[in-house]
Amino acid sequence: MISKLEKPLNVNATLSVLLNELGEECETVLFLLTQLKLPNLTDDQKGDILAELTGAVCHLHVHTENLPDLIADEIEALPDDGED
Repeated sequence: MISKLEKPLNVNATLSVLLNELGEECETVLFLLTQLKLPNLTDDQKGDILAELTGAVCHLHVHTENLPDLIADEIEALPDDGED
């Protein structure tokens, strides 16, 4: 996947892992959405894609539940530049 080839994120290790996993899952969702746009999908193909999409969306929901708090912690850990 593309995200594996990029430089590591400049955040704490836990947040980095979670954000990389989020990126991978988002890539999966985008791929599945592209598949749904293909012409002449059979009902079975459409059902398979929708089932995979459901799983990916559920995973995103669970995966991101505490992510805003981890991002906020990372922001709070930044030095206060510009304040005298």
